[in-house]
Amino acid sequence: MAIEFSLESALCVGISAIVSLIAWINYRGLEYVIKNYRWVFVCLFLLPMSVVYDFYMYFRNWIVFQMNSAPKQHDKKVKDVQRQVKEWVSDGCTKQMCTARPGWMTISFRQGLYKQSSRKIKVNLVDILEIDSANQTVRVEPLVSMGQISAFLNPLDWTLPVLPELDDLTVGGLIMGVGIETSSHKHGLFQHCCVGYELVLADGTLVTCSATHNKELFYAVPWSYGTLGFLVSAELKIIPAKTFVRMEYRPVYTTDDMIETFEKETMKKRDNQFVEGLVYSNNTAVIMTGNLTDEADFDKINPIGYFWKPWFFKHVEDFLKKGPDVEYIPIRHYYHRHTRSIFWELQDIIPFGNHPVFRYLFGWSVPPKISLLKLTQGETTKRMYEKYQIIQDMLVPMTSLKEALGVFHEEIKMYPLWLCPFKLFNNPGMVHPKGNADEMYVDIGAYGSPKAINFDAIPSTRRLEAYVTKVNGFQMLYADTYLTREEFRKMFDHTLYDVMRDTLDCERAFPEVYDKINRKEPSNMSVIVREGRGYFSSA
Repeated sequence: MAIEFSLESALCVGISAIVSLIAWINYRGLEYVIKNYRWVFVCLFLLPMSVVYDFYMYFRNWIVFQMNSAPKQHDKKVKDVQRQVKEWVSDGCTKQMCTARPGWMTISFRQGLYKQSSRKIKVNLVDILEIDSANQTVRVEPLVSMGQISAFLNPLDWTLPVLPELDDLTVGGLIMGVGIETSSHKHGLFQHCCVGYELVLADGTLVTCSATHNKELFYAVPWSYGTLGFLVSAELKIIPAKTFVRMEYRPVYTTDDMIETFEKETMKKRDNQFVEGLVYSNNTAVIMTGNLTDEADFDKINPIGYFWKPWFFKHVEDFLKKGPDVEYIPIRHYYHRHTRSIFWELQDIIPFGNHPVFRYLFGWSVPPKISLLKLTQGETTKRMYEKYQIIQDMLVPMTSLKEALGVFHEEIKMYPLWLCPFKLFNNPGMVHPKGNADEMYVDIGAYGSPKAINFDAIPSTRRLEAYVTKVNGFQMLYADTYLTREEFRKMFDHTLYDVMRDTLDCERAFPEVYDKINRKEPSNMSVIVREGRGYFSSA
């Protein structure tokens, strides 16, 4: 009797709890619950799943490396890609092609609808193939991540000239899209550190290209988003690495000091292998410079990547109160300093994630995989992110930085903002300076919840896009873009791209870049001018 009573009581309590939860959700609204309590699902389910996945990939890559099986299997895997493409040709080319990799597995928060109507080609190429110390290159497959590369190269005292921050960024994504790092003011974008590519074309043939061989294809591949062929390997430059990055933190308290300090440190010819700025308000920021070194003051060593350490952007913010200082950060900790907090996006997902108690008890399990966050999004969650979040990287000339920060403040009023300088080389392709010389640009990264009272996702983003176009800038295409096709072609130079599409017979094989990345094409857009700046808004 006692057992039956206990079971009945437990069942009643459970049912009452479920009914109460449903009633509370109905009262508050599903959007409110998802916005404020998604951390429950993330902590209970996605963090454990992410840990299991990371362990699996770690041991899988270790076994492949120990067996040296990747180079042996590469040719076999490439031939399988060729076979699939040739089957598409023999079947009559009825659908355009894309990779079979699900949209939720990419780093972008956007899931491309084009995959639903395309012929999916399996391109399961995830390994580091070989390192050539004599020529200072490493050859990798397109799904190799930055976490894999730094774990492989750093113990061998090598690194990439440009190694973007987040662990899950892949070589293929950084080539077909874009990649940037705080060393880009010296070395350019990720594409500028590539020696050559290996691609399977629309007819199934395998070709290689470099700056001296098939150079038109070589310069057309970056930013092409897989619309010229399937990337199956890339050869990347490597440079000697050292043990630490000597970091100098310079807090600034006015906009003019911010711009002056950032530009001065960026333009130094010899010093400052790394330059970065975190902007915390419209007049406060911390400008950071770094240099590789094997020597360090023991008391100043800060392994910022350990799970119990404060999130990097919070650590940097403290220097606004403490004043200038110097630290020595182990090189791999430096490269992945923004990984644990996904820059600062994780504070909107797990609001207490930087609390010392959470860090010490559960910090080892963060961050959740971005792919799993996307996979578990329902339609309500997607609509909520569109309404309350902005994730954008806008690339503007250094000469327009002050004005651009003013536009960002007016349109979104969201901080921190990420500043990363980069040299844009005057090479052929979709992205290059408007003049005939190399030019210094800045990536302004905005990730989080805008605080501007008048923020409205589509009109606000379009006004940012219009300003960036006006100053001869560019928008990173992993993010939502609302440009019309004509506006997109104005922002990005399609001259070489169109020639290569025609030469390689890509029209029936692959969609255009615009058709893969555009969020939606607003049907009734007009250009307005406000305070002397060109903006797009809904008419």
